[in-house]
Amino acid sequence: MDNKFSSQLNLLRRQAHLSQTDLANKVFVTRQSVSKWERGDSVPDLDSLIKLSEVFNVDLNELVFGISNVLGDDTEKLSNIELIQRAKEWLSEYLIVIVVSIIVLAIFFF
Repeated sequence: MDNKFSSQLNLLRRQAHLSQTDLANKVFVTRQSVSKWERGDSVPDLDSLIKLSEVFNVDLNELVFGISNVLGDDTEKLSNIELIQRAKEWLSEYLIVIVVSIIVLAIFFF
């Protein structure tokens, strides 16, 4: 978390045109804490993470991992793909059972 978070925090702070002191005041921590977070020497607690996400108007995934909410869409697509693959596997197995059943019935009747 340190590397991604620290670089993301630094980027967001600079984009917001905030100094470390300004950000520290908004999150109710010291400037040294912000500096340590940006260097990757420490990580903020959950309350501070929530305040940071509010200050920068980003969700926690984007703040911590640098991943925007687009991931949710990709995850949903991946889930749909997995469901389709499972359905195809089930249908192919079902088809094999039907074919084998027809062959067995044909042998018994002829």
